[in-house]
This record gives sequence, C-alpha cells and structure tokens, in this order.
Amino acid sequence: MRHRLMVPGAVLAALLTAVPASAAEPSPGAPGAGDAYYPAYGNGGYDVSHYDLRLKYQPKSDELSGTATLLAESTQELSRFNLDFALDVSAVHVNGRKASFETSGDHELEVTPAQPIAKGEDFTVVVRYSGVPSEVEVDGFTSWHRTPDGAVAANEPESAWWWYPSNDHPSDKATFDVSIAVPEGYQSLSNGRLVSERESAGWVRTSWRSSKPQATYLATLAVGKFDLTKSTTESGIPVVNAYSKGLGDEDGSARASVERTAEITDWLEGVFGTYPFESVGGYVPDTGKSFALETQTMAFYGNKRFKSGTDVSVVVHEVAHQWYGDSVSVRNWKDIWLNEGFASYASWLWSEEQGEGTAQELAEYAYESYPAGDEFWKVKPGDPGPENQFHGAVYDRGAMALQALRNKIGDKDFFAILKGWPSERSYGNARLADFEKYAEKVSGESLGKLFDTWLHTASRPSKPALGGVKSERGEPVRPESWDEIQAVNGSHRH
Repeated sequence: MRHRLMVPGAVLAALLTAVPASAAEPSPGAPGAGDAYYPAYGNGGYDVSHYDLRLKYQPKSDELSGTATLLAESTQELSRFNLDFALDVSAVHVNGRKASFETSGDHELEVTPAQPIAKGEDFTVVVRYSGVPSEVEVDGFTSWHRTPDGAVAANEPESAWWWYPSNDHPSDKATFDVSIAVPEGYQSLSNGRLVSERESAGWVRTSWRSSKPQATYLATLAVGKFDLTKSTTESGIPVVNAYSKGLGDEDGSARASVERTAEITDWLEGVFGTYPFESVGGYVPDTGKSFALETQTMAFYGNKRFKSGTDVSVVVHEVAHQWYGDSVSVRNWKDIWLNEGFASYASWLWSEEQGEGTAQELAEYAYESYPAGDEFWKVKPGDPGPENQFHGAVYDRGAMALQALRNKIGDKDFFAILKGWPSERSYGNARLADFEKYAEKVSGESLGKLFDTWLHTASRPSKPALGGVKSERGEPVRPESWDEIQAVNGSHRH
C-alpha cells in the first residue's frame, strides 16, 4: 500500500526556500571561452589542471592514435561540456563511466557524461582517438606540418586540435605529460624535461613532462630524425636543441643561431629575472616553413629562417617569450602586445648589447620608416583585431611604446618593471590593463596618456612622444640589426 505524504503549505514553502543554490539545474558549458577575437576557441564550464597524452605515431602513413586523460574542475553545474578537437574519437569516459559524444562545427567535441557534474567537482575525462592529421583542415589551414621524415605540430593561435583534445584557449593553462611511441630509427620531441625513453618490439617510447602551467597552443610535438645537442646554461638550466638530419645547406646557419640559446638565456635572466622553467632549447625540423614560435621550453624554428644565414635575433625573440607569453600568458588574444611587444623589445636590447644599434636608435628608425598616413599607424597594438594580431605594428610600434616608457620613467624603474612583471604574474594570465596599472605602481607616475598614445590610438604619435636624446645628424641611420629584426617580426605572421 502506498501512503501519500501530505505536507502543509507553510512547511512546503520552507522546504523549497531551503534548497541550496548549488542545486541549480545543470546546463551545458559554453562552446567558447568568451574571447571576442575567436568566439569558438576554448570552452566554458570547467578548468583543466593537467593533460596526460599517450600517443603512437607512424611517420610513413601519418597515422596518429592516442589516449588523452584530462584532469579538470567544473566551474558550474555541467550537463554537457565541449572539447576542441578535430580527429576521430572512438570513446569518451568521464569519471570512469562511458559518456556519449558528438561533433559540431569544425573542432567541437560535445561530451555528455553519464550523470551531471556538480559545480566545483574535480573530474577526469579520457578520450581515445585516431586519425591522419594532415588530412584535417580548418578554415583552409592546418597546424600539422608534414616533413620528409615525420611531422610537427606548431602554430598560433591554435595547434592542439590536430593532435590532442583540449580547452584550447591560453586562459586555461595546465601541466602536461606527453608520451609518444614511434618506430625505431625515429625520435620524438615535446615540451619540458625528458623523463624516460625505452624500446619495445620495434618501437621507441619517449616521455616528456612540462611541470609548469602551459597554454595549449604552446604544446608541441615533433617526430623525425634529429641530431640532439645537450648542455647547461651558466645558471645550471638544462639546454636541449635538435636539428633535422635533412637540413642540408641550412644546417650550419641553424646551429650557429640556435646553439646560442644558453648564452642568450643567461643574458635574458639579467633583463627579465630568473628563468621560469625546467629546461630551455629549440628545434629546427625540415618543415620548409619560415616562421618561428615560442613553444614552451622548446622553441620551434622553421628551417627556411636560416636559408640566408644565421638569425640570432629570432632566438632572442623566442627565448624572451618564455617570460613574456609563456610564463605570463595573455588573458584574451587582444592582449597580444604583452607577448610580442616585449619579445620584440628584447631583440632591441640584444642589438644594444651587441653594439649593432641601441634601442633608441631602433625606435627612431622604426618611427621614421612609416610616414604619417601609412596603414601601419592605423593598427592599435593594444587591440589590433584578429586580422591584425600579428601585424608589424604590434611588433615595431609595440616596441616603440616600451622605449617611450623607458624614456619617460628612466632606466631604474623601467628595468625593475621588466623583471618584476614576470615574477609577480608567473605561470598565470594577464590583461594589458593589468600591466598598465603595474607600471604606474612601480614608477609612481601617471602613464595613461603614454599608453593611450602608443597602444590605443589609430594615428601616428608626435615624434616628441618617443622621448630620448634627439640625434643631431638629421634622419636616423639604419641600425645594423634592423633587417634581421624585421625578419623576426615577419616570422610570426603565419
């Protein structure tokens, strides 16, 4: 016999009002991270703390298979959530139970767990997948670069979709374990520290660990036949560099550039403070590409960069990004000046150090290189727009902004800011407005007008706004380092 429970109206009302706010109806996480430049990039409803990627790759056929395990925490009551991914998925488990999934758009994997995830809950996602990454194009491009002996995953602002599922936005950084099995005779590279390498049944499995938070686009994977060099910086940081064995005539100039990584890292520690990661290095695969990228601890250099000779400025630029861009990452892509303006200025400081043109001379020459009506001045480095994210103005005008700041507040406060900012914000994210406030705090000066003039105004500033000692020789002379630095700027327009 069933007994119907009769609850008086006043008691029922009290029970209803006592329901905690955390019992809100579960809802799907947003299919984007809320970035105005790239609305479909990243996802809402959760934060990833760690990626464990166990992969197997066959270079001859370009077949990649893997199991990705993500550790995350929900930021809302989740009925469903998205991952960014473009390969074929065979199974998904959430908290050990099978989850249903489907795809939408170019790179959305929609996962529905067997039961909703409570707000603030730690949960685990396991994704099994396979595919041929070189067959995947999104909006007509690919971040998967085939080489004569393998492949490379490297690009900005996205590259993860081609080889692992993720919350692909720099605001959600995580630690990484990457383990890759390749046939004997091949090698694999990734970020961080080499943890282990073992052979079994004709395959070699190499495991890498990035123990500091890393943005998804800064994760890299390279498979091929490499010559590795190992050393340490003067401060004891392990250095690993790698060169494709098929570089040919570019081999010498590539090595003469990238092998200066240890020296450059030691010098940059004097400018930006203690190096933030467990290792440093770079690799030059035979991709036929000319761009470079600050993939965390293991910078990517397209081999075509060295076709005409050495290019040390690009090494300075990418190593400088380890502080500005990797340790301190953008909160949204509109904040790109926090990456590129500072890496560009590092190359100016290196030029000054090497006696090939001071930062002031470079700033003056850059200023005079673009007439008042030039389209260059219409791009605002502080918010360039997605179509101009890697425009020359973000680099040249962005570096001019820093020289103007240096001239206004003096070297003592300026270099205190260059060191203090990556220390205060290490392993996190920041907005441009955060840096502006920090610079004012350190210098004790009001800097709003300066930043508005150089970063937020679509016109050419007056020459006195650059500050510094004016040359009496008339038009600025082209600094010796100018052409090489300009080539570095172009290397990011990929």
